[in-house]
Amino acid sequence: MKKIKLGTSNQMVSSVILGCMRINGAENPEKIVETAFDNGINFFDHADIYGGGECEEIFSNVLGKTSLKRENLFIQTKCGIVPGVMFDFSKKHIIESVEGSLRRLKMDYIDSLLLHRPDTLVEPTEVAEAFEALEKSGKVRYFGVSNQKPMQIELLKKYVKQPLLINQLQFGLKHSGMIDQGIHVNMTDEASIDHDGSVLDYSRLNDMTIQAWSPYQYGFFEGVFIGNEKFPKLNQKLNELAEKYQTTPTGLASAWILRHPANIQVIAGTMNVGRIKEIAQASEIVMSREDWYELYREAGNILP
Repeated sequence: MKKIKLGTSNQMVSSVILGCMRINGAENPEKIVETAFDNGINFFDHADIYGGGECEEIFSNVLGKTSLKRENLFIQTKCGIVPGVMFDFSKKHIIESVEGSLRRLKMDYIDSLLLHRPDTLVEPTEVAEAFEALEKSGKVRYFGVSNQKPMQIELLKKYVKQPLLINQLQFGLKHSGMIDQGIHVNMTDEASIDHDGSVLDYSRLNDMTIQAWSPYQYGFFEGVFIGNEKFPKLNQKLNELAEKYQTTPTGLASAWILRHPANIQVIAGTMNVGRIKEIAQASEIVMSREDWYELYREAGNILP
C-alpha cells in the first residue's frame, strides 16, 4: 500500500481510506474491516451523521471482535451537519459531536476531525475555541475541512491555530471539475468555469491533503459509471487499460486518482471484500501520462 504524508504533518497514512458510511448495511462488517487492514488500509473515515451514529457504533463493535489495535489505526470523523435542518459550526455543536463520536467509537481520541460542509453562519472564533479545547484535552489530534473553497479555508485559518491538513472533495473520472478549469484556463467554454476557487492548486501550494469521496459516481449520486452502459467509451478504455496494468476497472479508476501528483487519497466506500482488495492493490500502480490523459478524454473531456 502506497503511503503518503498527511498534509503538513509527519503522519504517514495509507493512500486508500475505507469510508464507513455504509458499514451499517454490510453483511459481515468484521470481514470488511479486517480485509481493509490486511491490504494496507489503516485509515477509516466516519461522520457523526452516518447511519444516525450507528456506523460508528458498529465499527466499535467490530474492533472488539477483532485483533486490531487502536494504535495501528487512523480514525477520522466529521461533524457540522444537522440533517435536513442546518449546518452548525458552533463551539457547542462541534464539541458535543466529538464527544458523541468518542462514546459511540469507545475511544479516547480521534485522529482527525473534519468540518462537514461549510456553515455560512460560521463564527471562526467559535471554531478556534472548539479546536483548541479538543486538542488540549487530547480528544482530537489533527483537523481539517470537507467540501470547502480556498477562501473559506483562509477565513478559518485566520483564527484557528491548528493546521488544517485535509479537505474532503468529490473527485474522480466523472467529477473532474477542479482539473477541467485548469486545463481550460483563458477559455470561455463550460469546462473553463472555476466552481471551486482553484482548490486543487491551493491544496498543492499549502500541502493540504485532498480526500476524494464518491470517486466512482457520476452526477449528483446518480450511480456508478463503472460498467454503466451510459458510458460505453469510458468503460471500453477502462477494461482495455485494466488488462494492461493487471487490475480491474475499479482498480484503474482508483489508480487514475492516485496518479495525480497532489497525493490525493481515495475514499473507498464499498462494502465488497473483492473491491476493497482491487482498490488497495491499485495504490501501487503508476499510470503513464499518456494513459492518464486517454482515460480523461474517454470520460467525456476534451483537451484544448
